[in-house]
Amino acid sequence: MEQALPVLEPVGTASAGLRPGILSPVETLAQSISTIAPTTSPTMTIPLVFALAGNGTWLAYLFATLAILLMALCISRFARHTCTSGSLYTYVTSSLPPSVSSIAGWAMLLAYVATGASVTAGFINYVNVFLVEFFGHPAPGALLAILCVGASTLIAYRDVQVSAQVMLWIEAVSILLIAIVLVVLLWRNGLHIDPAQLHLRSVNASGVRLGVVLAIFSFVGFESATSLGEEAVNPLRTIPRAVIQSAVFTGLFLILCAYVETLGMHALGQDLGTSAAPMRELSRLAGVNLFGRLIDFGALVSMFACVLGCMTAAARVLLSMARDGLAHSSLSATHDKNATPHTAVLFIGLLTVLPVAVLAARGFGAADIYGWMGSLAVYGFITVYALAAIALPIFLKRNHSLGLGTILIAAAAVTAMFLALAGSLYPVPPSPLNWLPYLYLVYLLCGTAWYFFSRNARPSPSP
Repeated sequence: MEQALPVLEPVGTASAGLRPGILSPVETLAQSISTIAPTTSPTMTIPLVFALAGNGTWLAYLFATLAILLMALCISRFARHTCTSGSLYTYVTSSLPPSVSSIAGWAMLLAYVATGASVTAGFINYVNVFLVEFFGHPAPGALLAILCVGASTLIAYRDVQVSAQVMLWIEAVSILLIAIVLVVLLWRNGLHIDPAQLHLRSVNASGVRLGVVLAIFSFVGFESATSLGEEAVNPLRTIPRAVIQSAVFTGLFLILCAYVETLGMHALGQDLGTSAAPMRELSRLAGVNLFGRLIDFGALVSMFACVLGCMTAAARVLLSMARDGLAHSSLSATHDKNATPHTAVLFIGLLTVLPVAVLAARGFGAADIYGWMGSLAVYGFITVYALAAIALPIFLKRNHSLGLGTILIAAAAVTAMFLALAGSLYPVPPSPLNWLPYLYLVYLLCGTAWYFFSRNARPSPSP
């Protein structure tokens, strides 16, 4: 019978070669915020949710926020007891059998890489919007993918502190621009309740349910601050706060955006669900036309920040997997000068750019690639979130700090993830999205097979 790995020590060590204690609480929070990339949701995801949930879009985001908060509470409890560079993979490893832990590792790795690939496609889309507007011609998608991922790889390779600072400023400016438009829009149109949204006019339950699943994708990556456990200042306090703060801030921001965007598009007499550039339309309504272009540019750089955040987190997950024998030992190396997992960063960069460049070179649109890779990422996040919630009570029981409240929160979080998974599978999505669950299942089976192969290939310990 498999035995769970030893309980994690309360504080991680710097044995991996990473630079301990260099990231401030704000920089640690920036890792989660930039991976979420909240700027992209008002411009791309909220219109898609509106197409499903209509006037219940704000409600879909409210339910998604509650589900993510349940997970944030679970993850923060883990983070109060241990800090590592392996993110949720290490949390699951601390409590569940190694074969299950390997599933969490492969799921987490795919989730970050697929999210990075998805937002790389979003970056391509926004760059070409500007290129067509100013020069009349788009650039090759494969070339833009290489430039985006290449620049992110360079920053992540050199210095995680530089990475955090870049991500912080990019996302802060982008969010500020959107907030200004929303405030001006409310000020010019009056602070009143929209009856259509309040009474959920023409809203059906199935539409809201499907909208919740899509809205959850707006939050994925909120846990990525846990990958900085060996580099954050006072990590047992900083990281739990970053996880909770990122979930709360993003939830409130997106609920407000969903409500005001729907209100503003009602005032314009337009359908938010079919709008290609809703923030430009809302900027015009607010009387700040210039802000529309600035917000589109902010979304562009937010996409870049998200790629950088995903690569930063994925490289550290891969580093931990390599330590545990789930990946080649060379991927556990760290740079002598930069104190970053440079080999893992380079490998993650290749995995991120390859599917986007290939699909773009074959003529597929950036919006399609964004949707396909993002949908694939959701399966990885749901899997590892659910496993982390299952592992939490076991972990706390071994540390003699398990209470009834934690059991209830963990059970509610697992239920929420199960419902999210069911919502993503039924009704059956159109092709090629209907093939993604099978592709994901094959990927996990290959990862599990590799675990058993590598375990059997290791030499037996000496008596």
